[in-house]
Amino acid sequence: MRGGLVYGRHAVQELLERDPAGVSELWLQQGRGDAMRARARQLATRHGISVHAVARTTLDRMLAGAAHQGIAARYRPSRTSLAPNLDTLLAGLEEPALLLVLDGVQDPHNLGACLRSADAAGADAVIVPQRRAVGLTPTVRKAASGAAEHVPLVTVGNLAEALRRLGEAGVFLFGACAHAGIAYTDADLRGPTALILGGEGRGLRRLTAARCDQLIHIPMRAGVESLNVSVAAALCLFEACRQRGGVAKARGIA
Repeated sequence: MRGGLVYGRHAVQELLERDPAGVSELWLQQGRGDAMRARARQLATRHGISVHAVARTTLDRMLAGAAHQGIAARYRPSRTSLAPNLDTLLAGLEEPALLLVLDGVQDPHNLGACLRSADAAGADAVIVPQRRAVGLTPTVRKAASGAAEHVPLVTVGNLAEALRRLGEAGVFLFGACAHAGIAYTDADLRGPTALILGGEGRGLRRLTAARCDQLIHIPMRAGVESLNVSVAAALCLFEACRQRGGVAKARGIA
């Protein structure tokens, strides 16, 4: 029954706030009452969504033992909430764009953490390949703590081709490698920027690295091979924010 279900307090709350048309049912654990769950019930009632009060064991069984936090929803994105494709993304980019590109991240917790950092840093979108990478699963939504509803996750069939098109659109491509290129703090991230990070273990693929305009690395003490991809992504994103004068300017607010 796990297919089509989203769980976790922040993930479900964001769906009810931003795309209630896509939510058909809501499950709340009996005996757990707080302001967030009360708000979730209120929103569900307002939008005509069926609400079920169930025992924790029922949610455990529905979600195969996932850490559901006593709340789950059946969700199918409505037409208005569908993530943009690359064409739509490129057409709507504002200056200076800030994009995070992930080359084959397979751990859903890592993708969720990357989405959360991208949201916090004001990134315009996260771009991932369709193959050999995790997509927007319930676990990713849970790990993202609501950020999956704020930052578009754009899936592309051919990452190398997507990078070529980003370059043609005037976006400078910075590829993060463990021991190559310049220090990430020395890179000029103030213009239209795509930060490209590799997946767990292998890092950037050769073809992806070859598409980059500049390779960058995060200096570390001797003996440390690399950082977790979500940690590295956060460092690079917030360095871009620092250079641009803060998150507000990165979002185009100030």
